[in-house]
Amino acid sequence: MYAIVKVGGKQYRVEKGDELVVDRMHEDEGAKVALEPLLFRPDKGDPVLGGDDLAKVKVEATVKGHERGKKIHVLKFKPKKGYKRRSGHRSELTRLEVGDIKLLTRRPAAAAPKGEAAAKPKGEAVAKPKAEAAAKPKAEPKAPARKPAAKKPATAAKKPAAAKPAAEKKAPARKPAAKKTPAKKKESDDGS
Repeated sequence: MYAIVKVGGKQYRVEKGDELVVDRMHEDEGAKVALEPLLFRPDKGDPVLGGDDLAKVKVEATVKGHERGKKIHVLKFKPKKGYKRRSGHRSELTRLEVGDIKLLTRRPAAAAPKGEAAAKPKGEAVAKPKAEAAAKPKAEPKAPARKPAAKKPATAAKKPAAAKPAAEKKAPARKPAAKKTPAKKKESDDGS
């Protein structure tokens, strides 16, 4: 029996007792985690691929520890340019141990909301609102709603809008052309 689960946007094939290294999870060491199943293949019977049957599949894992992956070296180099860049990184990882893979007979109940409502017994929760309702004064009745305004009767024939005389178009104003003055002849000093 095995299942295909989705963890951190990646898919893994898991069986009971497998150890799995995934991207860092925010869970503490020793915490139980429910993994999202995508496919379940039992030893006997047909595989469960989707729909309501897949909601009945439960895959539990335990966080064994947090670790860092192998260092990856990155080198950028361009020949004859004097360009070299070195960098690297180590991935943050979480080690999981798959504990149990099972097909339930019905869908698990939705998680109850955290807070006061979950902590109180049902008897107290029901009794309190009745007591509060009796203690509150009733609100004053509202004024009745106004009726919508009466519609105006439609006129039989609508008059067309009055035609306005078209404005006269004038040519754009231009500057008057500059007057040319006759060129003066140069007088010579020769006396001729």
